Amino acid sequence: MKVLVVGGGGREHAIIKKIKENSRVSEIFALPGNGGMAKDATLVDIGATDIEKIVDFAVKNNVDYAVVAPDDPLVLGCVDALEEKGIACFGPRKNAAVIEGSKVFSKQLMKKYGIPTAQYEVFSDADEALKYAESCPVPTVIKADGLALGKGVIIATTRKQAKDAVISIMRDKQFGKSGDKIVIEEFLTGPEVSVLSFTDGKTIVPMISSMDHKRAGDNDTGLNTGGMGTVAPNPYYTKEIADECMEKIFLPTVKAMKNEGRTFKGCLYFGLMLTENGPKVIEYNCRFGDPETQVVLPLLESDLLTVMMAVTDEKLSECEVKFSQKSACCVILASQGYPVKYEKGFEITIPEETEKSVFVAGAKLENGKLLTNGGRVLGVTQVRDTLKEAVEASYGEVEKIRFENAYYRHDIGKRALNCKEG
Repeated sequence: MKVLVVGGGGREHAIIKKIKENSRVSEIFALPGNGGMAKDATLVDIGATDIEKIVDFAVKNNVDYAVVAPDDPLVLGCVDALEEKGIACFGPRKNAAVIEGSKVFSKQLMKKYGIPTAQYEVFSDADEALKYAESCPVPTVIKADGLALGKGVIIATTRKQAKDAVISIMRDKQFGKSGDKIVIEEFLTGPEVSVLSFTDGKTIVPMISSMDHKRAGDNDTGLNTGGMGTVAPNPYYTKEIADECMEKIFLPTVKAMKNEGRTFKGCLYFGLMLTENGPKVIEYNCRFGDPETQVVLPLLESDLLTVMMAVTDEKLSECEVKFSQKSACCVILASQGYPVKYEKGFEITIPEETEKSVFVAGAKLENGKLLTNGGRVLGVTQVRDTLKEAVEASYGEVEKIRFENAYYRHDIGKRALNCKEG
């Protein structure tokens, strides 16, 4: 069986390593993949958003199944295009991927169906948005409507910052057309939880919860990043909260999308805030999170490809999805200066015994050497009986990896461990 995985980051490497466990798989193509995946997949130099070339390659190479992992190709309709050629896919179609592709759409969906989220206003006119920013409560959150590489959200603690954010997004077009509309919403407080879920549009099966660490520096200082590490499960996410989320958020979202004629099939990601007034949705993603995937999939005991195909065939209710009771920790090694400016091209040294726990995100192969080629270079994940043991094991493996200009946070999992102790 030939499987194609669209994407080239640590998330895709985690998906590929898990799919490889299925004995039916004869070959995995990664489009475009990265140099660190070369031992696990055949790299194909086709960009993740080059839909026409992806489809052409899949047809010519008799691909049996495709996994479209990143947000951009999903929102552009990559699944639709592959399915039109008879290739079975994991991932939502374009009209369902809009749940991440447009924050305005997702907020209006939640309002219409009574799904708990922050109060908000939508603006397509910069002058109107600036007028609102002069009197709105602060702190407040300003979001570009469209995709912005996970960076289209600005938390403003003063009205000046709120106005500056509006100008930056709507007038200066910091995020291009994604900023043609914006959402200005209530600032919520409480522990954040990421919950990825499998859904075939009828049944929804949440995966193990996780906790992301977005800030670049220790103790949550510095700029926001794509994620500097994760742990799973998230200790703030109790069974009682999980049951409440299933009743008030997860099932209602799946039903709402179906009612809107936008049946969602794939991985639906819920970014949640556990507020004093109960769990609320901060954001939806139409795909696996990165780096949440790097701690969630190592805890999956069921066969990933089998689960994915059950989603595609709308038979998820007949498929066992089982997770380990253990804990996982992923520490991201990045290039110094990320997420702003950083140098690339440094050789990466990974001991052979450590490779199995490494998910590579930003690297390239050159003359047989693995070189840094991105801000987030790789993630190191360890699974252990307890979270404390998983954290210690991950940092133990991190110490064995070498490349010039490397940096990482030293406190991944600290908040979760403090919660467990408290």
